[in-house]
Amino acid sequence: MRQPLVAGNWKMNGSRASIAELLDGLKAGIGNVRTVEVALCAPAIYIPDTQVQLDGSAIKWGGQDVSVHAAGAYTGEIAAAMLTDFGCHFVIIGHSERRAYHSESDALVAEKFAASREAGLVPILCVGETLEEREQGVTEQVVARQLDAVIAHCGIDTVGEGVVAYEPVWAIGTGKTATPEQAQEVHAFIRGRLAANSQTVAEGLRILYGGSMNPKNAAELMAQPDIDGGLIGGASLKAADFLAVCAAANR
Repeated sequence: MRQPLVAGNWKMNGSRASIAELLDGLKAGIGNVRTVEVALCAPAIYIPDTQVQLDGSAIKWGGQDVSVHAAGAYTGEIAAAMLTDFGCHFVIIGHSERRAYHSESDALVAEKFAASREAGLVPILCVGETLEEREQGVTEQVVARQLDAVIAHCGIDTVGEGVVAYEPVWAIGTGKTATPEQAQEVHAFIRGRLAANSQTVAEGLRILYGGSMNPKNAAELMAQPDIDGGLIGGASLKAADFLAVCAAANR
């Protein structure tokens, strides 16, 4: 059985004080969530504080982006080895906001996936369609293109060492959520796409849902057979909400 994963993505939110308070609340309540892997992906500048406060706890931490370069004259970039230097376990790759606002291509996302694995990080690969693409009926084509780019560049076995997060772009931060049936349909498609390359990888790889999952809808979403957890945005900024999502994944 695939172990559920609930990963928080704080995006560009928080301060040293608010993060300290949030982590205190999470550490106090996380003991009741025993069967779920829990992680928090912090803004890069707050990763050292996150490491200090979470060290020795059951919660893992990670970054929100990574460079394809190992080192050098790349001002503003953060290498994978820099993330592991501060104890990061996960890193988010190809989030829709990176694709949209920073023009990240499928090829670049694939390179970032490879760089993450080479450094020992577990990449959380984000895939998903915009509202326009869903209305045009091309959701599967878009998701397949994004997934296939990583498979082609890294190989299916390397992809199996990561995590995939399906994030319908139209449901991120909008309060809209894909119905459990809509989400399951795409998750099943992703698993099938993986199975065409390796049944073993398809059966073992965790696929998260990442579109406005919250305490009210988490249990119903994660009851679907191919939804193995969540990539949580807004709800990860409130300890009670995030713990409630973790509890919903606790099986």
